[in-house]
Amino acid sequence: MLDIVVLAAGKGTRMKSSLPKVLHPIAGLPLLSHVLNTAVSLGEQDSSDHQLHVVIGHGADQIRQKIGSEGIRYCEQTEQLGTGHAVQQVASLLRDEAITLILYGDVPLIREATLDKLIATVSEESMGLLTIELEDPSGYGRIVKDAQGSVRAIVEQKDANTEQLALCEVNTGVMAVKGKHLKQWLPKLSNDNAQNEYYLTDIISIARRDGIEVITEHPIDEMEVLGVNNRQQQAELERYLQEHIATQLMTEGVSLLDPFRFDCRGNFEAGEDVVIDVNCVFEGDVTLGNNVHIGPNVCITNSVVGDNVVIKANSHLEDAVVRDNCEIGPFARLRPGTELANGAKIGNFVETKKSFIGEGSKVNHLSYIGDTTIGKKANVGAGTITCNYDGVNKFSTTIGDGAFIGSNSSLVAPVSIGDKATVAAGSTITKNIDTEELAVARGKQRNISTWQRPVKK
Repeated sequence: MLDIVVLAAGKGTRMKSSLPKVLHPIAGLPLLSHVLNTAVSLGEQDSSDHQLHVVIGHGADQIRQKIGSEGIRYCEQTEQLGTGHAVQQVASLLRDEAITLILYGDVPLIREATLDKLIATVSEESMGLLTIELEDPSGYGRIVKDAQGSVRAIVEQKDANTEQLALCEVNTGVMAVKGKHLKQWLPKLSNDNAQNEYYLTDIISIARRDGIEVITEHPIDEMEVLGVNNRQQQAELERYLQEHIATQLMTEGVSLLDPFRFDCRGNFEAGEDVVIDVNCVFEGDVTLGNNVHIGPNVCITNSVVGDNVVIKANSHLEDAVVRDNCEIGPFARLRPGTELANGAKIGNFVETKKSFIGEGSKVNHLSYIGDTTIGKKANVGAGTITCNYDGVNKFSTTIGDGAFIGSNSSLVAPVSIGDKATVAAGSTITKNIDTEELAVARGKQRNISTWQRPVKK
């Protein structure tokens, strides 16, 4: 049995933000979400035996709204009286025979493997404490050991003497302990310290008095246990995580032309022979097929891209589906609801929204296609606009197979263009066009020979 307690009640004053600290993002997810995802993975084998508690305080309503409540029990810490006081808020919900694992909502990169090792140290006679050796331990609680190397206590920096300040092994705050032991020790905590707070770390000395051995485990590296207290630390962890993601993708065969100018802010999957140029951003759930080439400065959000697709520079895709052999951009924008069939082409400065572009069809230049269904092998000329909105309601446009829309045309929805129909350049179409018809809808041209060009006064 495992009871996971995540402390997430702090304001994060040094972030200088109205947003609770644990909701600030790295890699597109709130700090707290990273911790919760790891916590949930610990319980995947037998989730019925695991409980997840989150202690909230500052911005509690914002956290509930952003994170949701599925599988989570929230407990509110109305006064910020220290980490020990925070855990006291959830003590009555902890099960005696369960292992209680204490995590922190602003320490997002803690790894499942590290926590597995820590949990394994817990027994009726022992508890686990995650520590790390730092060259510069400033700001951290020091691990004080006896002559035999056993942990005797944790001393916070503000309460440490000169000898203790010289110690380099520090407390990360992450610990695992039997629920019944923790519930016995929490009422014994005192706030007789420099901060007048109830330190959770004081249970170490209490455990020693009760004959419980404190076993230390260590993370793989320092970044795993670093917290976020300001914008600089947030940026540091962001770049570390992005480098880790980039390295993993390259290991799987993705070519990143510069892995230090790559951002993944969600779930990313790619096939073979994928090439990604610099400054590309992937958000939400993104899947790329085989032999996809993506130019610089491309942003793709919650989209699926098929095989042999070329996406040129500065293009944006959001909630779009792109089938095989398509070409997009440069400077194209595919908005939500766009679907490109095999071999479709969207060119420069083209915007699409809630539209289907048929197999082999082309919208090459300077066009807006919204609420539209385009058939196979149609050609939409430069400057074409589907006028789909009357100021209140949206209407649909249908363009048939093999249709040709001349440049600078306006298709006023609802309207249907038949198969192999042609729209003359510069037309404003307000009525349906039948198969293979030519539609010419222009104002009558007048040439005025006596017209005088304006001059500056």
